Amino acid sequence: MRDSIVIIPTYNEIENIESIIRAVFAQAKAFDILVVDDNSPDLTALKVKELQKEFPEQLHLEVRQDKSGLGTAYIHGFKWSLKKAYRYIFEMDADFSHNPKDLVRLYEACAIDGGDLAVGSRYVTGVNVINWPMSRVLMSYMASKYVRMITGMKIHDTTAGFVCYKREVLEALNLDKIKFVGYAFQIEMKFKAYIKHFKIIEVPVIFTDRTKGESKLSSGIISEAIFGVISMKLKSIFKT
Repeated sequence: MRDSIVIIPTYNEIENIESIIRAVFAQAKAFDILVVDDNSPDLTALKVKELQKEFPEQLHLEVRQDKSGLGTAYIHGFKWSLKKAYRYIFEMDADFSHNPKDLVRLYEACAIDGGDLAVGSRYVTGVNVINWPMSRVLMSYMASKYVRMITGMKIHDTTAGFVCYKREVLEALNLDKIKFVGYAFQIEMKFKAYIKHFKIIEVPVIFTDRTKGESKLSSGIISEAIFGVISMKLKSIFKT
């Protein structure tokens, strides 16, 4: 059995799913994949089931009945993966905004360089984002600055969704108490690991905006991230 699994949450990713699966499996290091699909109307899950015939040992699928948010999809995937013997558990988008070639670099940051958590960072060496409008680049960059100021974390890309966890990190966190479901989920996971003194390494990556399919970003997700951070920090202070 391979020691690493890549969790890919999907909702209407039929245009990307086969290509991203094949790209992950094409890497020099062997990875398993778990697709967590929220019952996509475009039949993303059906395409995954077809590919499972080609990759019966490496490709796994969990289908949920409702579109319940990014955070709950990852929590579902984490719990599924922890029941297995995987040592390294990854988060990755389906739309190629995260380059599959960087999976090995994140793996090495944990397996060789001693990180407990490796973050594919857009901002640790400047701003490495392609195809985003300037307004979105500024919003994302300033959001990470804001989160650093509120939480005290020394992480440049606090909202990054390209992450490798050692299983010990996920085992140490109470996954049932992770509150947020949108992009604030990414902040909360890093913050909970940070206050437990796990070693977090940022690996510089280039983020490329999707060229196929539709973005899932919404104003509600942004509001959750902005206002939820303050609540999260206060709760950590008062241990509520």
